[in-house]
Amino acid sequence: MKVGCIGLGDIAQKAYLPVLTTLAGVELHLQTRTPATLTRVGDQFHVPAGRRHTDLDALLAQGLDAAFVHAPTAVHPEIVTRLLEAGVPTYVDKPLAYELADSERLVRRAEEDGVSLAVGFNRRHAPGYAQCLEHPRELILLQKNRVGLPEEPRSMVLDDFIHVVDTLRFLVPGTIDDVTVRARVEDGLLHHVVLQLAGDGFTALGVMNRLSGSTEEILEVSGQDTKRQVVNLADVIDHKGQPTVRRRGDWVPVARQRGIEQVVLAFLDAVRGGRVLSARDALATHELCERVVREVALRTG
Repeated sequence: MKVGCIGLGDIAQKAYLPVLTTLAGVELHLQTRTPATLTRVGDQFHVPAGRRHTDLDALLAQGLDAAFVHAPTAVHPEIVTRLLEAGVPTYVDKPLAYELADSERLVRRAEEDGVSLAVGFNRRHAPGYAQCLEHPRELILLQKNRVGLPEEPRSMVLDDFIHVVDTLRFLVPGTIDDVTVRARVEDGLLHHVVLQLAGDGFTALGVMNRLSGSTEEILEVSGQDTKRQVVNLADVIDHKGQPTVRRRGDWVPVARQRGIEQVVLAFLDAVRGGRVLSARDALATHELCERVVREVALRTG
């Protein structure tokens, strides 16, 4: 199975290549326009010279069975379009694009051509978060905070807060009929944002503070007088009177803890099985993110 990895930045090196380079039956090809990076990463992960490419045309000429796109978001539309035109099942880091119109076009193109398109919402596959589907979810609270990183609203929402938005959509136990957005913006930079989703019998809150004094991610789902808390995608704490803690095993790889390994395997298994994956549900997350961006803009004038 010939698999291409396009873009060799931080996320590819830390999360995806450690998984892809260990899979049996995968002939991995790397592509980046930066020769020095291609050499360094190729050497680090023992990818033969003949499978290293500085040009997308050269990569496509290999006859790929699947591709992973980890290039900067700004070039996603161009790269993903080329892959879909070539009939290559494509997995792309979130977001599909910064502009909703581009994301809609890519999803529509994939569906019209009958080519798989998947978006990297790995938290749906993270064991701690997936286990929360088993728990009562009358109230859901997800905080994903950072230190000293206020940012322009669109890039912050689409590059980072999108994980919070998608995880809430994944976990809500019913139809969302109310959406509320609150935010603080100073000098054009988004300091914090709060998203509330509500429906019959549930409320979900997503919080991101880029000036919180701590880098943390804490999920809580509660209901029927019980609560499950997941701290930094690792420790799972069940509360029913007395807390019970289940910690990540010492030898559990970070890629498995964060759901990267599982989402990669699920995508490749679908490709091998001839199942066409749709990004239509992922597009719904992009649509909600666009609503957040517009609400933030209205509040800042």
